[in-house]
Amino acid sequence: MVAMQHEPSGRDRVLNAARDLFTVHGFHQTSMAELAAAAQVSVGQIYRLFKGKEDIIEAIVESDIREREALILGLQKRLDAGEIGIERTFELLLLEGMDNPHEALSFDILAEGFRNPRVGRTIVEMCAQLRKSLGSFACAANPDLSGEALKGAEEIVLASMFGLGHRRLSAPEISPERLAKSAAGMIVAALRSMG
Repeated sequence: MVAMQHEPSGRDRVLNAARDLFTVHGFHQTSMAELAAAAQVSVGQIYRLFKGKEDIIEAIVESDIREREALILGLQKRLDAGEIGIERTFELLLLEGMDNPHEALSFDILAEGFRNPRVGRTIVEMCAQLRKSLGSFACAANPDLSGEALKGAEEIVLASMFGLGHRRLSAPEISPERLAKSAAGMIVAALRSMG
């Protein structure tokens, strides 16, 4: 049986085009007409799908949340099954964050989170979900972590993910793979040393 290929929906085309255009031109500098042309939909269709650009940004963040949750769930299953160790888990998590072709867009989204309370709440919710998973991974490295030490570990790992996910402007001198391996080793060593 031949698998059927599905065309992306109008919503998906708008989101994909928005990622590309917002990355290159910025969120505020991209017009709805440019977005419609790139997505091969009408401006009217965009407004039937989204109230405005803020809704598009929220949809991008929500899509990113779902992708990140799927990645973390997959890593958690592999870790629980003994397929990978905790150091490799962190390595793969960090590496995924560094493989971001829309790095500039993420800066725009973060800035929009400070200006727009709805976008800000969506980012806060994303970080809260990430912290839970990161706490689980931290406890896999050091089962004795709890309370404030665990909260601190979650924050440090989250900050590492944010920082490593935005490293292109710093002209990195090490490959993402080598950096992820090195950073994962440091994170696990630090977590294990916490009491």
